[in-house]
Amino acid sequence: MAIMITDECINCGACEPECPNNAIYEGGAQWRWADGTTLKEVVAPDGSTVNGTTAQTPVSDEYYYIVSDKCTECVGFHEEPQCAAVCPVDCCVDDPDYRETRERLLEKKDWLHIAA
Repeated sequence: MAIMITDECINCGACEPECPNNAIYEGGAQWRWADGTTLKEVVAPDGSTVNGTTAQTPVSDEYYYIVSDKCTECVGFHEEPQCAAVCPVDCCVDDPDYRETRERLLEKKDWLHIAA
Protein backbone atom coordinates (compact mmCIF):
# COMPACT_ATOMS: atom_id res chain seq x y z
CA MET A 1 0.00 0.00 0.00
CA ALA A 2 1.07 3.57 -0.35
CA ILE A 3 1.16 6.28 2.25
CA MET A 4 -1.08 9.33 2.02
CA ILE A 5 -0.97 12.72 3.72
CA THR A 6 -4.20 13.74 5.39
CA ASP A 7 -5.72 17.21 5.46
CA GLU A 8 -4.31 17.60 8.98
CA CYS A 9 -0.95 18.41 7.34
CA ILE A 10 0.57 21.63 8.69
CA ASN A 11 2.79 22.07 5.60
CA CYS A 12 6.01 21.86 7.60
CA GLY A 13 7.80 20.02 4.77
CA ALA A 14 9.66 17.59 7.06
CA CYS A 15 8.52 14.61 4.98
CA GLU A 16 9.59 15.75 1.53
CA PRO A 17 13.38 15.33 1.79
CA GLU A 18 12.99 11.96 3.51
CA CYS A 19 11.33 10.21 0.56
CA PRO A 20 13.79 8.00 -1.37
CA ASN A 21 11.49 8.03 -4.42
CA ASN A 22 10.76 11.76 -4.53
CA ALA A 23 7.07 10.88 -4.26
CA ILE A 24 6.23 13.79 -1.92
CA TYR A 25 5.47 17.25 -3.24
CA GLU A 26 4.38 20.58 -1.80
CA GLY A 27 0.73 21.42 -2.31
CA GLY A 28 0.17 22.95 -5.74
CA ALA A 29 3.51 21.75 -7.10
CA GLN A 30 3.49 19.75 -10.31
CA TRP A 31 5.19 16.36 -10.13
CA ARG A 32 7.19 14.30 -12.60
CA TRP A 33 7.87 10.59 -12.89
CA ALA A 34 11.56 11.32 -13.42
CA ASP A 35 11.95 13.29 -10.18
CA GLY A 36 14.33 11.18 -8.09
CA THR A 37 13.98 8.12 -10.33
CA THR A 38 15.55 6.75 -13.50
CA LEU A 39 12.25 6.69 -15.41
CA LYS A 40 12.44 8.12 -18.91
CA GLU A 41 9.02 6.98 -20.13
CA VAL A 42 6.03 5.55 -18.31
CA VAL A 43 3.07 3.61 -19.67
CA ALA A 44 -0.03 5.23 -18.17
CA PRO A 45 -3.06 3.21 -17.05
CA ASP A 46 -4.83 4.11 -20.32
CA GLY A 47 -1.96 2.57 -22.30
CA SER A 48 -0.45 5.84 -23.49
CA THR A 49 3.24 6.57 -23.05
CA VAL A 50 4.17 9.53 -20.87
CA ASN A 51 7.56 11.25 -20.96
CA GLY A 52 9.08 11.01 -17.46
CA THR A 53 9.94 14.71 -17.43
CA THR A 54 6.44 15.90 -18.35
CA ALA A 55 4.81 17.86 -15.53
CA GLN A 56 1.78 16.16 -13.98
CA THR A 57 -1.21 17.74 -12.24
CA PRO A 58 -0.79 18.22 -8.48
CA VAL A 59 -2.74 15.80 -6.28
CA SER A 60 -3.43 18.58 -3.76
CA ASP A 61 -3.31 22.35 -3.94
CA GLU A 62 -3.61 22.85 -0.18
CA TYR A 63 -1.05 20.63 1.54
CA TYR A 64 1.84 18.28 0.85
CA TYR A 65 0.86 15.15 -1.06
CA ILE A 66 2.27 11.76 -2.02
CA VAL A 67 2.11 10.37 -5.55
CA SER A 68 0.83 6.87 -4.79
CA ASP A 69 2.32 5.34 -7.92
CA LYS A 70 5.78 6.44 -6.78
CA CYS A 71 5.39 5.47 -3.11
CA THR A 72 6.99 2.21 -1.95
CA GLU A 73 6.49 2.83 1.80
CA CYS A 74 10.30 3.02 1.84
CA VAL A 75 10.45 -0.77 1.32
CA GLY A 76 13.93 -1.64 0.10
CA PHE A 77 15.35 1.53 1.63
CA HIS A 78 14.27 1.71 5.29
CA GLU A 79 12.47 -0.37 7.91
CA GLU A 80 9.51 2.05 8.07
CA PRO A 81 8.06 4.87 5.98
CA GLN A 82 10.30 7.83 6.67
CA CYS A 83 7.59 10.42 6.04
CA ALA A 84 5.53 8.94 8.88
CA ALA A 85 8.59 8.71 11.11
CA VAL A 86 9.36 12.44 10.85
CA CYS A 87 5.82 13.86 10.68
CA PRO A 88 5.15 15.98 13.78
CA VAL A 89 1.35 15.67 13.49
CA ASP A 90 1.08 12.02 12.37
CA CYS A 91 -0.72 12.82 9.13
CA CYS A 92 1.28 10.38 6.97
CA VAL A 93 -0.89 7.27 7.13
CA ASP A 94 -1.65 4.13 5.14
CA ASP A 95 -3.73 4.84 2.07
CA PRO A 96 -6.60 2.33 2.03
CA ASP A 97 -7.09 2.88 -1.72
CA TYR A 98 -3.58 1.58 -2.57
CA ARG A 99 -2.97 -1.86 -1.06
CA GLU A 100 0.21 -3.60 -2.24
CA THR A 101 2.21 -6.55 -0.97
CA ARG A 102 5.81 -6.22 0.16
CA GLU A 103 6.83 -8.07 -3.01
CA ARG A 104 4.93 -5.60 -5.19
CA LEU A 105 6.50 -2.66 -3.34
CA LEU A 106 9.97 -4.12 -3.97
CA GLU A 107 9.09 -4.56 -7.67
CA LYS A 108 7.93 -0.93 -7.80
CA LYS A 109 11.16 0.23 -6.12
CA ASP A 110 13.22 -1.68 -8.72
CA TRP A 111 11.07 -0.24 -11.55
CA LEU A 112 11.51 3.33 -10.28
CA HIS A 113 15.27 2.96 -9.96
CA ILE A 114 16.27 0.90 -13.00
CA ALA A 115 19.98 1.04 -13.67
CA ALA A 116 20.57 3.38 -16.59
